[in-house]
Amino acid sequence: MKVLLLGGTGAMGVHLAEILSSRGNNIVVTSRSKREAQGLIEYRQGNAKDNEFLNTLLQEQWDVIVDFMVYKDDEFKERIEKLLDASSQYIFLSSARVYDNRDEFIKEDTTRLLDTCKNKEYLSTNEYALSKARQENILKAASKQNWTIIRPYITYSEIRLQLGTLEKENWLYRALHGRTIVFSEDIKKHFTTLTYGRDVANAMASLMGRSEALGEAYHITSNHFYRWEELLEVYLDVLEEELGKCPKVLFQNISDFSFWNPGKYQIIYDRFFDRKFDNSKINEFINTDEFIDAKEGLKNCLRAFVKHPKFDAISWKNEAQKDRFTDERTPLTEISGIKQKIKYLLFRYFI
Repeated sequence: MKVLLLGGTGAMGVHLAEILSSRGNNIVVTSRSKREAQGLIEYRQGNAKDNEFLNTLLQEQWDVIVDFMVYKDDEFKERIEKLLDASSQYIFLSSARVYDNRDEFIKEDTTRLLDTCKNKEYLSTNEYALSKARQENILKAASKQNWTIIRPYITYSEIRLQLGTLEKENWLYRALHGRTIVFSEDIKKHFTTLTYGRDVANAMASLMGRSEALGEAYHITSNHFYRWEELLEVYLDVLEEELGKCPKVLFQNISDFSFWNPGKYQIIYDRFFDRKFDNSKINEFINTDEFIDAKEGLKNCLRAFVKHPKFDAISWKNEAQKDRFTDERTPLTEISGIKQKIKYLLFRYFI
């Protein structure tokens, strides 16, 4: 097959490219930075949101296009017909966050927040879960039905390790620098499902070229679910093993936690839900019993990351606010740039 991965350099995309190329498929991955080809994997430098760059790509015909990009609704509506016309199968990365809260196990026909939520303030936003559901609707209304919707939930990898709503830059960075992890007392009690990015990629690959998958939606998750406090203990055990001491943790009430954490709706309409999934539908194509258990997978990925840590940009405003709560201080030598140092000092001591 000839496969195009739009924005396929993240936690799932890197695994998907490797899996597909190992099976003899020709893969093209878009990347904003220059990358060297690797076997059957070719990288084309450019921004897949740029119409001129995208149109050049879509002059070719593709067996499968996998779309990892995050769009505004109007951006998606503008390009969806072109994407469907240029591919035999278009795979849209939605999210299992679209589902409403349910006590029972979630199935693909579980109601979505967009269709059931009564909070007008929330519904007026383009929050991720709502935006993905609206784009699913746009896709279903398209002139062609050669699409497949994928709804991963929380994925992790050697470069992505989440804790509740927090990316690694918001909690793991502090731990590796000897400061207190700040987490939510409320979120820690809820059940979640985390899935290794490579397992999700394998399941995605199993749907490619399958006519019975066209016009269908599938969530792809692990069968196992844990409370966030259990997964935090896994992280702490590995860090104690690697660092020689266990990081401290400050558990905050939701008011204090939300003060510095911008993900208000993600907390209310996802992390406060207990997320457990019924994988019967995707199991027609792959056995999710073979997915690595989250506790074991997180241990492996965290150990790998600690050996070669690499963080994206740190919010020094947030770090200053957390330091105020924990009565800690970040050395200014740790902060690059005079503007960032000033921002840290302002929010640590004055604002």
